[in-house]
Amino acid sequence: MNIDITEFNRINVIDTCAIDNLLSSATLYRAARSSNCSFCYTKFVEYEMLYKNRKNIDEKSKELQQKLKDETCAKRLECHNLSIDDLQEIEILEQRKRLGSGELSSIAFAKKINQNFMTDDSKARKLGGLVLGIKRVQTTPHLVGWLFYKRELIDSDFSVIISEHQNYNRPLSQYFEEAYLESLRIRSMNK
Repeated sequence: MNIDITEFNRINVIDTCAIDNLLSSATLYRAARSSNCSFCYTKFVEYEMLYKNRKNIDEKSKELQQKLKDETCAKRLECHNLSIDDLQEIEILEQRKRLGSGELSSIAFAKKINQNFMTDDSKARKLGGLVLGIKRVQTTPHLVGWLFYKRELIDSDFSVIISEHQNYNRPLSQYFEEAYLESLRIRSMNK
């Protein structure tokens, strides 16, 4: 595992795939909020999540959309507009990599407000690392590992998180397990 799960920056601009992965587990999301983690997203991400036509949208995807709406309405997740200057930044970034507007707008907004970028897309992670610096790019498995390391999540939460995540047909169970095992390894070394 090539991330340091002993540290996690709590304020993040989050992209579409990371929102789905975060909201797929109520246990994970609750622990993140209890640890004072906050997440915001851009209007481009909102468009991708809620309005963009998708060929195969199933009931689980619709449930995740509703969760995003509910969390935004309750002001636990914030949606931000971008300025013309921000959009020009996106255009510059777009020339470097072929990524969606959600990822690009998230990187540009994270740069603008000097915060961290959370993504589970490998290309977005790579570009985010170039633009923001590697330490300011985080993932949902990183969050999982950190929460277990800090004991905000306990061992019995692991199977619940995996079950909830898989229930929404999300793909990160293997990486959640790696992060969980890494947290156990580091904690055992610190004893």
